[in-house]
Amino acid sequence: MNSGLEGIVAAETALSHVDGEAGELVIRGWRIEELAGRRSFEGMLSLLWTGLAPGWNDEADPRRVLGRARERAFAIAEPLFPALPDLAPVERLRLLLSALGDGEETPHPLLAVAAMPVFIAGLERLRQGAAPVAPDPRLSQAADFLRMLRGASASAAHVQALDTYLVTVADHGLNASTFAARIIASTRAGLFSAVIGALCALKGPLHGGAPGPVLDMLDAIGTAENIEPWLTGALAEKRRLMGFGHRVYRTRDPRADILKRVVIGLRGEGNRIRFAEAVEAVALRLLAARRQGRSLDTNVEFYTALLLEALGLPRAVFTSVFAMGRVAGWTAHILEQEREGRLIRPLSAYTGPAAGAA
Repeated sequence: MNSGLEGIVAAETALSHVDGEAGELVIRGWRIEELAGRRSFEGMLSLLWTGLAPGWNDEADPRRVLGRARERAFAIAEPLFPALPDLAPVERLRLLLSALGDGEETPHPLLAVAAMPVFIAGLERLRQGAAPVAPDPRLSQAADFLRMLRGASASAAHVQALDTYLVTVADHGLNASTFAARIIASTRAGLFSAVIGALCALKGPLHGGAPGPVLDMLDAIGTAENIEPWLTGALAEKRRLMGFGHRVYRTRDPRADILKRVVIGLRGEGNRIRFAEAVEAVALRLLAARRQGRSLDTNVEFYTALLLEALGLPRAVFTSVFAMGRVAGWTAHILEQEREGRLIRPLSAYTGPAAGAA
């Protein structure tokens, strides 16, 4: 019995493959390095959904249809925004997603994907005391999200940076949130129910909730002179260094290098990228010396935190923005699982008293 299910094959998928030993992520035959920065988020949707999403093969312009779906999502959310209770951003997002009912005979995944930027931007503007901004269906998903969030158009560099991020995190094998989505989908609960379940799994600090604490760690370190003493002390106290190590990868997370290049391209815009690079270098040296035989390298969360901070996003919405990218993969896996048509029902190993012994 393996309580973490490492090495257990629980699904067959044509969508993505993570090779932890080689440090490789493959999406439908393409290495992630070949997709990020070269294919738009809309293009990634086409790659993931072809042959799965209802009518998707007939759509000539995914950007246009996704834009129209954002308009529909805003119409659903606009009357609900003022009535939402004062909860954490990801919990308010969960409430709004619950307004997308599974009652439609075939709920199209477009609405789930389109709703994410509309809901996240609107909720953050409300938190800041501003009115939500309606979507512009002519824009890309990344450009429209930044416009709805800021109330003004973003620079081409910022749009490209966010678009690359959304592509990079769109799918990643059978991670915890994707597995949760597939389990719910296997019960035929409905697409939106499965997406909400995936978001609940992503909220956990051991999964998608970790990018924010990377910045908390950088805040605590504070200065270049304090990098080595702080990291040495943290390791001596057996505290986790946020942004390092991964459950699957035994070498460097390939997504970290992609996002690092994006962050370097944003250098000089009032961010602390040079400081973060210095922290990374010292952390890798100390981890290699102290944990010989166990590879703990930089993971996607480290440069996710730096990228989203460089774009001016508050760390409270980092997990929600992660979901904005990962929903592309969730919906593809949900559709694939629904085609499988079999309930996921594993066994458990009973460790309680024998019958009659109680």
